Parts: sequence; C-alpha cells; structure tokens
Amino acid sequence: MVERMLGTVIHAPFDVRFEELDRPAIIEPTDAIVRLSATCVCGSDLWTYRGINEITHPVSMGHEYVGVVEEVGSAVTGVAPGQFVIGSFFASDNTCDICRAGYQTGCVHRAPVRGAQAEYLRVPLADGTLVATPEVPDDEIVPDLLSASDVLGTGWFGATAAQVGPGKTVVVVGDGAVGLLAVLASAQLGAERIIAMSRHEQRQKLALEFGATDIVAERGDEGVAAVKELTNGLGAHSVIEAVGTQQSMTQAIDSTRPGGHVGFVGVAHGVEIPGDQLFYKLVHLHGGPAPVRRFLPDLITRIMSRDINPGKVFDLTLPLSDVAQGYAAMDERRAIKALLQP
Repeated sequence: MVERMLGTVIHAPFDVRFEELDRPAIIEPTDAIVRLSATCVCGSDLWTYRGINEITHPVSMGHEYVGVVEEVGSAVTGVAPGQFVIGSFFASDNTCDICRAGYQTGCVHRAPVRGAQAEYLRVPLADGTLVATPEVPDDEIVPDLLSASDVLGTGWFGATAAQVGPGKTVVVVGDGAVGLLAVLASAQLGAERIIAMSRHEQRQKLALEFGATDIVAERGDEGVAAVKELTNGLGAHSVIEAVGTQQSMTQAIDSTRPGGHVGFVGVAHGVEIPGDQLFYKLVHLHGGPAPVRRFLPDLITRIMSRDINPGKVFDLTLPLSDVAQGYAAMDERRAIKALLQP
C-alpha cells in the first residue's frame, strides 16, 4: 500500500491547494527521500501562480528545501539517513565536465527537483545534489540554511556572474529575496559601493542592513539617470538583474558602464535584447539558472559560523498547511518571502 502525505498543488491561477498526495519513494538507486524541516515560496513560483506560466494540469509546487535524510537508494554513498541536508532546485551528478566547471544546473544528467512544498521530497542524484551540514543545526538557523537552497545561491551567482569584487561599484536591480541577497553577496565579495534599486521602505532597510550603501527608488530611464549621477556619469562596474522582465533587463544593461558586467538571474519572461543595442553597449552578459550546488559548501560554512544571516529575507512564517496564504502575501507584496514549516 502506497503511503500518503500532504503537499502543495496548483490547479489554476491563484488556486493553490494543500492536499493529500502519494508519499515519494525511491525510484532510482541514486535517489534519496528527505523529510522536510522547512520549505518556502519562491518569487519564481509567482509566474505560475499568476498564470503567466500556463497551467494545463495540477502541478506539485516547491523547489527550495532543507531536511533530514529518511532513506537512500542502494547507490548513494555521500549522504545517509539522519543527516541534515540542503540541495538545489536542479539535481546534478556533480561529476560531469560541466559540473566540474561549476555549472551544475547545466549538468548532462540534470533533473528538476519539484514538489518541495510538502512533507517529504524525492531528490534524484542525491550524492551530487545534497550537501550535509556538519551536525544537525539549531532551529534558529534553519531559515538561513534554507535560503542557501536557492535565493542566497542565486544572489551569489548573480554577483559572481557580474564580476563583483573589491573596489567595484555594484547595482542590484530588484528588491525581492534574490536581489536583497545579491546585496549581501556583493558585500561579502568586497564591493566598495552597492546601489540597491528599491521603492519599498521595508526592503530598503533590509538592503542597507545587508550592505547597501545607496538606495535608488526610481525605475526605468529615471533609475538609470540616478545611477549615472552616483557614478560620475559612467555607470556601475557590476550590475545584478534579479527580476526577469524587459524593463529590469534594459535598466540593468543601461546602468552598466562600458566594459562592465551584468549578471542576470531573474527568470526571463518576454525579454528581448536587440543585437545592435547590445553591440554598442560594450557590456558583458552572463547568467541563467544559478548553479547553487557550486556555492553550497562555502555558504553553509558562512551560515554555520554565523558570518551571515540570509534568513532575514523570510518576513512571514506559516505552517505548511497555510501555503496558499504565503502565495497571496508574496503576490500582493505584503511579504518578501514566506517560510513554510511542515
């Protein structure tokens, strides 16, 4: 008899339900089953919630997760039952040439990890995907570790893709959880000046706490002009695009000085960059789905040593059964990011 659990399923735009599902089981010998300690709603989930990503059938939701290994397949040797683990939204073998180059989201065997807004989760390619903490962490830092599963790692990739480093001026376009943690990443990577683009007071305060030196509230051409004014008319060395719209990408490129770098990690929807425009901008573009697995060991060390507190992006905590409230609060911008506890 198949065991059952409770999990999140979206049936139509704005129709999120917490319902009974089959509990995941080992399918491949490289699988692990994780009993989730915490999960959350991602900004990218809102594309589906709002119907911008078409919903043709009920879909299990969630791709950010931490928890305790419950069971492993016969081929898994890197993690064991009882260990607390963190994984990425893409499973990877972490051994192929692409993984070894640091791009695990492009792994030749990659597989999406979906259905994490639930009590249990099957993680494929467990040895390459999951990273165990040195010990089971205290409850108070579980939100920090959860952020490393996606938004912290994504913000970190945005910063590295934008070549953030000492002496650099950085602009972050987007004040969601990824953008705010891109601010934190930029500060950790030694940026001299960090300009956060945000119109929301609560998010501005958190950006400043994470290391922003300046706030620009304007958007579009006015936002670009404000950045240019702050940078002697040149633009920033490094710009992180963390939204995924045409306006945010254009704003990012236009805020970058010639020879500068744009790291784009917002999931692109309807973004087009004319070749002639890009040709004359003289900027470097690099980004895509963040290879979170590349950064996990370092991020876990920084979190466990309390050097960083990225879990502050979770400003709403709910029982997992109230997941629909988490989606609504983020959609209406009443919350930056909703933490869900089974």
